[in-house]
Amino acid sequence: MDPLLISAASGMKARLDSLDMLANNIANTGTAGFKSDQEFYGLYQEQLPTIEGQWTDFSQGTLTPTGNPLNLALSGKGFFALNSPGGVVYTRNGNFQISKSNELATSEGYTLRNTLDGGKPIPVDPLQPIDILKDGTVRQSGQDLGKIEVDSPESQALSKLGSTYFAMADPKATVPAAQSADVLQGQMEQSNVPVSESTVKLVGIMRQFEMLQKAMNLGAEMSKAAITEVAKVV
Repeated sequence: MDPLLISAASGMKARLDSLDMLANNIANTGTAGFKSDQEFYGLYQEQLPTIEGQWTDFSQGTLTPTGNPLNLALSGKGFFALNSPGGVVYTRNGNFQISKSNELATSEGYTLRNTLDGGKPIPVDPLQPIDILKDGTVRQSGQDLGKIEVDSPESQALSKLGSTYFAMADPKATVPAAQSADVLQGQMEQSNVPVSESTVKLVGIMRQFEMLQKAMNLGAEMSKAAITEVAKVV
């Protein structure tokens, strides 16, 4: 195949991958606790850059007061640890609620883990005010009901599950407790997607894709013309 066509096709494939990633980031700008994805390139093969994969930016998003006592944010490194049907998962999305079983949980029913009770859910009284301290202690009517587990897994050991959940690539790996994360009640961490930057990049990639598409069409026309000329000579 013509080298020009190979280069253009490879470039278009790489740009499509970038568009998918950026579109997903932009679509989740309003998703609390969402961590944006980035891409990294491998070595050039046949003089062409190739995208080897993606990496997740775990930098902290803006913390916004909500006034909702069941909204929690983490200031510092760490993740809320949750019990899910598939095992322990992690999130920075602190949009919690009281489940039908009267336990602190996510909208999907994943329960916050209690460090004082072996990771079991934290039971609460839905009719009483809830106070949550910076160290994760949950109190009602002056009594401690449990302590929210906040862990600090290595970022490279995590794999993404949906928009805001993460799981350990090795479920048997030991995960240390977070040492410098404060639990802030009545606040939410916003997505860390840089909207303006992502939008500008998206437009740039679309233009690159169009240029590569034109190059591919030009290459095809040149090849067709060359074949026609050879046919005339023969």
